[in-house]
Amino acid sequence: MPKQRITDEEALAFHLDPTPGKFEITATVPMTTQRDLSLAYSPGVAVPCEAIAADPSTAYDYTNKGNLVAVISNGTAVLGLGNLGALGSKPVMEGKAVLFKRFADVNSIDIELDTEDPDAFINAVKLMGPTFGGINLEDIKAPECFIIEQKLKEEMDIPVFHDDQHGTAVICAAGLLNALHLSGKKIEDVKIVLNGAGAAGIACIELLKSMGARHDNCIVCDTKGVIYQGRTEGMNQWKSAHAVNTELRTLEEAMDGADVFLGVSVKGAVTQDMVKSMADNPVIFAMANPDPEITPEEAHEVRNDAIVATGRSDYPNQVNNVLGFPYLFRGALDIHARAINDEMKIACAQALAELAREDVPDEVAMAYGKKLSFGRDYIIPTPFDPRLIYRIPTAVAKAGMDTGVARRPIIDMESYELNLKSRMDPTASILRGITARARQHQATMIFAEGDDPQVLRAAVQYQRNGYGRALVVGRPDNVREHLEAAGLGDAVRELRVVNAANTGNLETYKDFLYERLQRLGFDRHDVHRLAARDRHVFASLMLQHGHGDGLITGATRKSAYVLDRINHVFDAKASDGAVGVTAVLHKGRIVLMADTLVHEWPETEDLANIAERAAAVARGLGLDPRVAFVSFSTFGYPLSERAQKLHEAPAILDQRGVDFEYDGEMTADVALNPDVMAQYPFCRLSGPANILVVPARHSASISVKMMQELAGATVIGPILSGVDKPIQICSTNSTSNDILNMAVLAAARLGEK
Repeated sequence: MPKQRITDEEALAFHLDPTPGKFEITATVPMTTQRDLSLAYSPGVAVPCEAIAADPSTAYDYTNKGNLVAVISNGTAVLGLGNLGALGSKPVMEGKAVLFKRFADVNSIDIELDTEDPDAFINAVKLMGPTFGGINLEDIKAPECFIIEQKLKEEMDIPVFHDDQHGTAVICAAGLLNALHLSGKKIEDVKIVLNGAGAAGIACIELLKSMGARHDNCIVCDTKGVIYQGRTEGMNQWKSAHAVNTELRTLEEAMDGADVFLGVSVKGAVTQDMVKSMADNPVIFAMANPDPEITPEEAHEVRNDAIVATGRSDYPNQVNNVLGFPYLFRGALDIHARAINDEMKIACAQALAELAREDVPDEVAMAYGKKLSFGRDYIIPTPFDPRLIYRIPTAVAKAGMDTGVARRPIIDMESYELNLKSRMDPTASILRGITARARQHQATMIFAEGDDPQVLRAAVQYQRNGYGRALVVGRPDNVREHLEAAGLGDAVRELRVVNAANTGNLETYKDFLYERLQRLGFDRHDVHRLAARDRHVFASLMLQHGHGDGLITGATRKSAYVLDRINHVFDAKASDGAVGVTAVLHKGRIVLMADTLVHEWPETEDLANIAERAAAVARGLGLDPRVAFVSFSTFGYPLSERAQKLHEAPAILDQRGVDFEYDGEMTADVALNPDVMAQYPFCRLSGPANILVVPARHSASISVKMMQELAGATVIGPILSGVDKPIQICSTNSTSNDILNMAVLAAARLGEK
């Protein structure tokens, strides 16, 4: 799979647009009327205040404490960048906060403390304790991180967790359990060599020892060599705890006969000769970032029996902390835990190991573009496995209850697991599947409007992110000028700019177009003007003749105009069976609207056709179609001639015997709200609709625009279905990210009609 390339400019733009930073805070209660304000603040707020003062445990009931984690750093060890200071660490801490939300629905606030004094840091965090249900420490240099975490654990009654230490340790332990399982070895018997005695390394070896690894079998090395009993240089109390009685003095000596190597050190620390000297079926976890101690290719070149893991996503077996910390905190918060103890960490590691041994769901295979199964290249689950959210927190919560750190134990674990499943965001897996298919297809995408900066940004991103090749229709000088103005001057050499003057295929295009249009009032002069000067027509001709795999257009002209131009080349009219489907993504839901592009006033038969086309698009996105024909009336009330077509359309689908759910006519709240739908027990839908077929194109447009403007929904489309080539028509207010999404979707839909 092609590696992604992220430029400095792209990274900065991501953090700047649409608003600075990566998250915002929204109210979970209504704040519109005077009564709402009185309940949210004075005088209504006094009641829960008094209740909490009388019984502090009720803070978990009346405030957000029970689902709120602080991500705290002083910026002394930011990623691999060193001491950037408190403010320099803020983008990372914001990123950690959104990972908490994305993977485990944990609310999180980043806090950057401007001090390198451990006592001042400890005091600040301790004083904030009443606000949060847990504390995630991040990017604090050793040995201060050990001091800070230990003291806070002793003095606070909520979980305190330094992810740089324990997050890495948990995922490392999970992978090692499975690697040893495949090697036929036991943890208590193997010789383990650790290189890197910082926060993560010490935590890894401590957790493995608590899981059964023997102290004398664990050799820890740092920049000075082996940590042995009697060594004084570069020692501290945390290293001394892992000193062993040995004559070994160097990493090279320690590696001889070792079963396991754990690296949290630097690139190139391990040589091929060291790997050669290891025991049979060696396990190598080279976790240095961004470059491992030894690459999998280098290790396998000399030992094809080795099981290798790294910290990188472009190699198998990634040791990724996101597999641990969100779910550890999810389980701990849900039992109102006083701490995250070793038993909870071990439970997390064991649950992850067990999950990797099970069959991998199809949606995970789709997201990665290949079938995954337990083995030497798959010993750790992927971060996008949908089972993580309900398997790992459950194991953590059970361990917390068994060890007595739960303030409020969970009584019904089955209901708890169902609740965790409901926290999943289905749109995430859908978009991952689309992205994976796009990368797999490596489509050549035609961007018709090369004079638009947003289109050019999208074209550059499409190519740099490994989706395929971007062709931009425009004049080279004009494209260069726009790229340079956008800070993408280096992309001039990457993009191929095409136009009528340099194509070499213009006469072929004109002959084809004349044959299509000669009986529709177009002469040779008209055809030349269209083919040579209209970029929408020219780009469509390129696509029709196989000089590209998909087409992105519409960012600079209204969709009706663009569709008219496309129809000069393709059969994309209502009478041809074409349909426009728009995907609306909002708060973890995805709803398709149709027809948003082609049919102005669809008749009853048209509405049935639209439903079938939309259902096919839904299946292409990984959805099980549930179609609602929506109107201002519900199942015949109030009676209206305008609603009659939507009332009759389901009967046509009955006659056709289609294989998806559908019903109507009904109002939008009946279609989308399960509680309202339940008032109509005869409704044939098994759940909320994910496809809304609307009475006319104008109603679809109004609905989509309102969702976009009032609710902040993400809109992808319209997706032009029923045409034998992938064509996506953007809206004129599309951002570069919107256009990129359309291009990715077009690439993923190759082969569909």
